[in-house]
Amino acid sequence: MFRLGATQAARSAQGVRTYATLREIENRLKSIKNIEKITNTMKIVASTRLNKAQRAMQASRVFNESDTEFIENADPKALEQEGAEGQAAKPEKTLLVVVSSDKGLCGSIHSQISKAARKRAAELNDNVEIVAIGDKVKTQLSRTHAAQLKLAFSGVGKEAPNFIEVALIADEIAKLGTFENTEILYNKFVSGVSFEPSKFSVFAADAIQNAPGINKYELESEDASQVLSEFSFANNLLSAMAEGYASEISARRNAMDNASKNAGDMITSYSILYNRTRQAVITNELVDIITGASSLE
Repeated sequence: MFRLGATQAARSAQGVRTYATLREIENRLKSIKNIEKITNTMKIVASTRLNKAQRAMQASRVFNESDTEFIENADPKALEQEGAEGQAAKPEKTLLVVVSSDKGLCGSIHSQISKAARKRAAELNDNVEIVAIGDKVKTQLSRTHAAQLKLAFSGVGKEAPNFIEVALIADEIAKLGTFENTEILYNKFVSGVSFEPSKFSVFAADAIQNAPGINKYELESEDASQVLSEFSFANNLLSAMAEGYASEISARRNAMDNASKNAGDMITSYSILYNRTRQAVITNELVDIITGASSLE
């Protein structure tokens, strides 16, 4: 009788532990289902916003093509190369504008542009001043290039960029002073599933004024080259932010799609585990009932 009582007590303790495990599995299953609903909703929202982001990107590319055509015709790069070959002077400090956003949950899009910025800064021997557009890239670059980080902007990336917003950012960046070399790093939208870090080069007013092909254009005033340089910077910045916005929305949609698929796989696994555990609990209860009935005979 003592052995029978000990056996039943052990089985009862095992049953209690099994019930607790069953409750834990049920709670975990509910949590995963809630996460799946959230990721599915975020995927739908990102898919809806992607069309608007792509339209804004295409519009910015139209303006950027005219700026690219002007640079190719004026050819200030030729003057820059001649100056580099003619003298071995100390290189001028470069302004590096890194374009990102404030939001996460979009894969590796922020870390890749930060990695590209660190690589470019190393190529320039850290002879750079960095401007970060977006909290994510600001946080990542401040860990390694806090001394070079001179200016940062937040509250960007919530909506598709417009020229007014970009012009205000460009005016604040212009207060840092004049730079011979200005580069804009951004995530270029390649397709719905891929993007790549790219850059725009913006030339100073002196480089445009002394460009070999500038005589093709009839400049109305002496300040025209300065205006062209400022407009080129704002134009390229708008295109970079529009490309980055479309890349971010696309990356978030893909990330939420993958998260939803992973949640679905986990729901399937936990559902099987829940059914098996529940079946084991019922079997243990039947065994206890049969054992108790047998001991009374």
